[in-house]
Amino acid sequence: MTLATITAFAAEQTEHHGNVQAETMIFGVIALVIFLALGLVTLSYRNVANRHAGKAEAYAAAQGRELTQSGNGHH
Repeated sequence: MTLATITAFAAEQTEHHGNVQAETMIFGVIALVIFLALGLVTLSYRNVANRHAGKAEAYAAAQGRELTQSGNGHH
């Protein structure tokens, strides 16, 4: 085999017919699903400190301690 034959054979083998965008669409879909899942996890922790303010105040009162405010909106 000559170099020209090998080059022609390699070019023929790498020739690809099809829609590359459609074939790689799955990567974008997977990335979108992962992003949405992480967004839901992030939103699940929203406002957690305010939800448990009553428990924190009751615990501090039971322990005889003063509850320090950390700037999260508690009065």
